Amino acid sequence: MGVTGPPGPVMDRDEVDRALARLGAEHKAVEDSLLALQDHAGRRLLEGAELTGTTRERWHTTEGSITLLWTYFDAYTAALSSARELRARRRWSSREDLVELTDRLRGESVLVSGGTQQPAASLTGPARLTERFTLERLVDRMNELYASSLDVVVSADAVWSALPARIDLLAAELGRTRSLAHSVGVRPGEHPAGDELDAITAELGSLRTEVVTDPLAFWKPAAGSSAPGGGRPDTARYDRAARALEDVRREIEAVLTVRKDSEERLLRLRDVLSRADRTLAEARAARGEVLAKIAASEVPAVSGPPTVLQERLATAAEYRRHAQWHRLSPLLESLEVEAEDELHRARESLTAVTAPLAVRAELRGRLDAYKAKVARLGAAEDPLLIERYDTARRMLWSAPCDLRVAEQAVLRYQQAAAEVLSGPRDGRGSQW
Repeated sequence: MGVTGPPGPVMDRDEVDRALARLGAEHKAVEDSLLALQDHAGRRLLEGAELTGTTRERWHTTEGSITLLWTYFDAYTAALSSARELRARRRWSSREDLVELTDRLRGESVLVSGGTQQPAASLTGPARLTERFTLERLVDRMNELYASSLDVVVSADAVWSALPARIDLLAAELGRTRSLAHSVGVRPGEHPAGDELDAITAELGSLRTEVVTDPLAFWKPAAGSSAPGGGRPDTARYDRAARALEDVRREIEAVLTVRKDSEERLLRLRDVLSRADRTLAEARAARGEVLAKIAASEVPAVSGPPTVLQERLATAAEYRRHAQWHRLSPLLESLEVEAEDELHRARESLTAVTAPLAVRAELRGRLDAYKAKVARLGAAEDPLLIERYDTARRMLWSAPCDLRVAEQAVLRYQQAAAEVLSGPRDGRGSQW
């Protein structure tokens, strides 16, 4: 909003008229800006609010700046009106009038009383009872005060426009979550999620009070920006509360899901534990058979039925009967993992116990397969093969069976069969 140049030679009538026109336009722009600031919703809110902290300190300074702005504007208006009146005395101004007009338009002709409303030295220099300005410097001073005042007003208004409404919406969501939590037995002192809901409630209440009374404490100026209101509201605390509520809400929804499908999950758990119990019983029976039929073999012991898990399953059923969903949820999750592990261990135990029987079956199958091959190639009546086959078969089909000795007998039969089958060939080159 610049106006005229520095003091210099006496202005002629055309220069005076152009300067007055520019000053008039500047006056209108300044007046419009001041009236807009006066009517700004943020300023009215600041005037009526009970402020604390940073906002109270900055608004106290800003009120002084706004008062001083109007004082400067009144002085500017008076100086401009006086210059206009002087120019209007004569259509063709005399040299004396032009000298005086030059002084008023370019010189330090505006005297302003500072009074007690003088703002901080960083904006207006040291406090003085009166100050002299050129019209150009007075406009610069008003621009400085206006920018700093508008920055406070716009920043506070931006925080008030953004955060309280969001906090209220989050508080409403918090209320709905608390109702859900209460319906599934999640209460403070009984469940961590209930304690977390209490903490979030206290944080939102505290946050809203602080935002309303000290909005500028929640303003983050934009780096490198000099424009009034350059920045954004600081939502870090709000965001943390929102994330915490979302975590609790998911936990409550998990509990609600438990209430919905708990019966089906309990039935599945009973089935898994029943299968594990049956598998262990089968392993115990197989172990007795192995000990009776297989000699010189290490057979692992088989554990008893999963009684501890059965007891915890009964506890889970009790929780469901008494609608203690918040306790049932983690118990079911734990039981589902442990029950699957128990079934896996039971199957591994059965496999380990029956391993010797599987080895014996594999040796029997190998022996019979070689016998069939020998018969197909016409060597079934070989005395050595008959003897070694009978020896191996007697060992494999007797009880208790010594697997190590039986395996050696099968290997001897295989070696003898290989030797016989690789014997003389007829004249046509075919193997007999």
